[in-house]
Amino acid sequence: MQHGTDGTSDERLADSVLQAGDVELAATLFEKALKSNPNSLDAQLGLADSIYETGDLERARALYQLAALQLAARPAAQLGLARIALRQRRLDDAAALYRGLLAAQPDNPVISEGLGTVLDLQDRHSEAQDVYRKALAVHPEVEGLRVNLGLSLILQDKPREGANVLLDVAGLPDAPSQARQDLALAYGLLGNADAAKRILLVDLPPSSVDDNLRFYQSLRGRLDEYRAAGGRADGTATPAVSPGAKASPQ
Repeated sequence: MQHGTDGTSDERLADSVLQAGDVELAATLFEKALKSNPNSLDAQLGLADSIYETGDLERARALYQLAALQLAARPAAQLGLARIALRQRRLDDAAALYRGLLAAQPDNPVISEGLGTVLDLQDRHSEAQDVYRKALAVHPEVEGLRVNLGLSLILQDKPREGANVLLDVAGLPDAPSQARQDLALAYGLLGNADAAKRILLVDLPPSSVDDNLRFYQSLRGRLDEYRAAGGRADGTATPAVSPGAKASPQ
C-alpha cells in the first residue's frame, strides 16, 4: 500500500487500480473497503487520493481534513491538503503546509518538489532553486526535481542555464515529455528555433509545433522589450515568462 501498511486485499486492489490510473474505479473500491473497515487509514487516505485525482478538490479536502484528525494519518493527509492548496493556487496556504512537512521530513523529495513549485509560482525563483538543489544533493535520481529546477531557471530568464540542466533529463529514453517541452521553451527563448522544433516534434503534431514556436517568439520579443526597459533577471518577476509558460499553446 502507498500509505505504509500492507492493507486488506480490497485495499491492495484499490491501490493497484489507482496506480494504474483508473481513478473512478479506485474511488469505488476504496469506498467499498472503507465500509468493510471504517477505521482503516489506508482506505481513508486512498479514497482521498482517488477523489483528488478525479478533480473533486473540495470533497478531497474534506476527506484529508478528516484523516488528519488521526495522528498516524497526519503527514499523508497534510501532503494531500498541500497539493490541493497548490492546485487551487492558494499559494500562501500551500507554502505553509509544505514548509511544515519539509521540517518534519527533510529527505522527502515529493515535499521539496511541491514547495519549489509553490515558490516558482510566487516568482521566488532563487528560493525555489535552493530547495530543488538541496533535494537533488540527496536524491540526484529524482527527475522531477531536475525538470523543475530547469524550468525555474527559465522562468528567472536564465534559459541557457535551464537548458543545461534539462539536457541531463530530456535525452534519456524514458524522459518525461515535460522535460522536452521545457527544453524546447529554453531553446525558443535563446532564439534556436530549429532545436526547439526538433524537440517538439517528438511529442506534438506539426501544427502544434508551429503554434509553440510562435509562442516562444512572442515571449522572446516581450523579454527583449522588458530588458530594454531596464528589467532585471536576478530572481525578480519577469512578466514575459511566468509559470503559465509551462502550459504553452498545444
